[in-house]
This record gives sequence, structure tokens and C-alpha cells, in this order.
Amino acid sequence: MNMIKFGTSGWRAVIADEFTFANVRLVALAIAQYLKKEGLANREVVVGYDTRFMSNLFAQQAGAVLTREGIPVLYSKRDVPTPVISFTVIDQKAGGAINITASHNPPQYNGLKFSPASGAPAPPQVTQAIEANIRKLQKEGVVLEPVEPQRDLFAEKDLAPAYIQDLESKVDFSALAASPQKVAYNALWGTGRGYVDRILQDAGWRVDVMHKEVNPLFGGRRPEPSEEEMPDFLEMVKEGDYTLGLATDGDGDRFGIADKGGKFITANHILALVFRYLVEERRLEGGVVRSVATTHLLDRLAQHYGRPIYETSVGFKFIGEYILEGKVVMGGEESAGLSIKGHVPEKDGIIACLLVAEMVAQKGATVGELLEDLFHLVGPLHSRRVNIPLTPELKKELPQKLAAHPSQVAGLKVTDVITIDGTKLVLEDGSWLLFRPSGTEPLARLYLEAESQKRLDILEEAGKKLLGI
Repeated sequence: MNMIKFGTSGWRAVIADEFTFANVRLVALAIAQYLKKEGLANREVVVGYDTRFMSNLFAQQAGAVLTREGIPVLYSKRDVPTPVISFTVIDQKAGGAINITASHNPPQYNGLKFSPASGAPAPPQVTQAIEANIRKLQKEGVVLEPVEPQRDLFAEKDLAPAYIQDLESKVDFSALAASPQKVAYNALWGTGRGYVDRILQDAGWRVDVMHKEVNPLFGGRRPEPSEEEMPDFLEMVKEGDYTLGLATDGDGDRFGIADKGGKFITANHILALVFRYLVEERRLEGGVVRSVATTHLLDRLAQHYGRPIYETSVGFKFIGEYILEGKVVMGGEESAGLSIKGHVPEKDGIIACLLVAEMVAQKGATVGELLEDLFHLVGPLHSRRVNIPLTPELKKELPQKLAAHPSQVAGLKVTDVITIDGTKLVLEDGSWLLFRPSGTEPLARLYLEAESQKRLDILEEAGKKLLGI
């Protein structure tokens, strides 16, 4: 019996291994039971999907199960970005959403993500209730056969127009139109095509698009907008003399940014730049929320502007709560997740790309120049994430290793230990290390931040030594 579990961002598994039609139908039935118990069965559920292998067919079966249970479904006509699904839930006052996606995981994976009526990622108490329903169904030996949607409860719709129209209140389209640029956009074979590129082209920008075709194999890579996964795109930005390179991941909720010349700019640096821009240029009121693994540049900026800083566990479901409450100008994660005040309580790579484009247009400077100016204001910080394969031995020993809190690391005194998610060691010079297991992949992660790349190298070596590798 497979133990279907929801991680940091939904249930993900290998296609044809654990991720099967039978299991998708079972999870959909468990979600239907949850919605009925919560009194939401009379409200439609948005059902969407990404460009992965057979995602649309998995989504159809999930939707069909809901209609069999008497729950109306609003089904996306085409593959759709995660933030667009979140917006649609809120806009249509839906009871929730099922999204068939494994985001940036390798192509052999697929996944199912549930969002409640808030449009945010489901919090732990919701996914735990759904998991309990799954276990009960499995114990009872319930196996659902393929099912056809009940057509009077199954409506199809293009979800893009309403979302794009809403962006007009959150992105300064006039600023984009006033300063058109030549940019490159990498859709990474995912759902973002027709959003970032179309909006900028409509504003008069020249946008050259890479990997806009649908390819469930994602070119044999992970559809992640990272430096490691986009060498061809960074070369394109460099050789094409583009002002800016923009990218979104497989389901459009993460962003990747390249500066003029093809230099990749880390998500942590982009988060700091966007926060500064929203405070100084947009004059938005509120604090900033980040995950425990995200840059302390946000802390320095918050202190500079006299704004509160909030720290959460890893996972945008925790950050989304602050967006919903209207307490923050921006929320962000180092894994390239961002949303802003008044927007969806879900990470949105589309609005992140557009805000960076707006910022470059308004300021008349490259991202690199803006970053140098930021460092002059609050000092430099550089970050790194190291992925470590979670072997059976390390998985067994990791809890004990994380429980050991050294008094010194790399010759510096440990001044604070934060254990809200993994173990974070803050050192006397403001640098830090964080150890935690991934919530989406069989990896242990080591996060590092320091004022120089040389210091990061020293911290990485010390961190690996603490893990015994």
C-alpha cells in the first residue's frame, strides 16, 4: 500500500509508480470528502494542470471524481500556471482547486496540489485531514474505476483573460509602455508561455522566447529557472545583447532572472531588489515575510525602512497567510517564490518577472547596477544552497545531527539557533547556515549566507563537516 503524503507543496511521485490514475482518483475522492465535511460541496472546484506527461488526463479524472460526488468543476481549457489557478479560486469564490503539477521536479514526476477557498497552498491541518481520508479509503480497500465527468457539473473555461486583466492593477503597464526594452523569455516548456511574453509584447517590448513549445520531457532537464538548468538561455541573453532575461518554471510559480550580459541573478537578490522598489517607488505600506531559508538582506532593508520582518517555515503556505492578512508589502522564498500585497497568497513567477521588468524600465538601470546600489545601502550578502542526496544512512542520522548545536562554526561563535524548520545557526558576523530535509525531493539541503563568496566556501566546508560528509 502506497503511503500518499503531501509535502511542502502537495503530493509528488514518479509517474506509473506511485502517481497513477487509480491513486489520483483516490486522492480526488478524499478531497471531495473533505469539501463535503467543510460544507463546500456546493461551490465549484477549479481543476488545472501543467504540461507534464498526461497531466490533462489526470486532471480530467480528478474532476470527474468530484462531479461523481456532486461537486461542480471549473476545468481549465489549457495547461495553466499555478498562480492563475489561485487567482481563479478567489475571483470565482470557488471552494478550492486541484492542480495536477510537479512544478520544477524532474520530468518523470507528476503531482497533485490542493488549494482551499483562500487560494493559498493548503496548510498542514488541511492536508493532514485529506491524508486521513486517504488512509481510511485505502484501509477499506476502495479502488475507483475510470469515470466520465458528469457534464452538467463540468464546465471548461480559459482562465487567462481575467488573471491578465487583474495584473493591470498590480503592474504598472504604462511604465512598461513608456520604456520598451529588448528582453528574452524562457518558458522552459511550461505553462508560462502566453503570459509574460504576451503582456510585455502588448506593452511594445521586443520579447524573444525560448522553449515555448510543449515538451513533457522538458529537454531532459528539470523545468527549474536556475543557473544550472538554463545555460543555453544565459548564453542567449549574453549573445543577443538583451537588457534582461526572464524565466518561469514548469507551472509558472517560480522565476529566474538574468542580467544584461547573461549573468544569473539569484532569487534572494531579486527579492531584496523588488522589496526595495515596492517600498521606495510604489510607497506600499507593511512589512516583509520570508522563509527561514531566505536572505537576511530583507531583514537589513526592513530595519532600514523601519518595517517589521516575519520569519516562517519553508513553504509558501506559511507566507501566504501574511499576504492574505495584508500585513506585508511582499513575501518571498529563496527558491524563487514571490507575491505582493493585494495579490494571490501563492508564489507567482509571472508577476515577479513583470515587476523586475517594470523596475528596470522605471529606474533606467540594469539589474546588476541596481544590485550594486543596494549593496551600498545595506551591505553585501551572498547566498548558496547545496543539495545533498539523502542516503538511507544520512536520513537515519540526520535528526541526531540536527539536534547537535555547536558553539562555534568556522571559527565564529554561534549567537542564535533557530529550529522552526530544520536547524539554523546564526554566527556572530551575521552569516548563517541552515540544515533541513527537502519537503519535495529525496535531498538534504544546506543553505548558507555570508558577505563574500570566499566566506561561503568556508561555511559550506564547515557545514558538510557537521553533517559528516
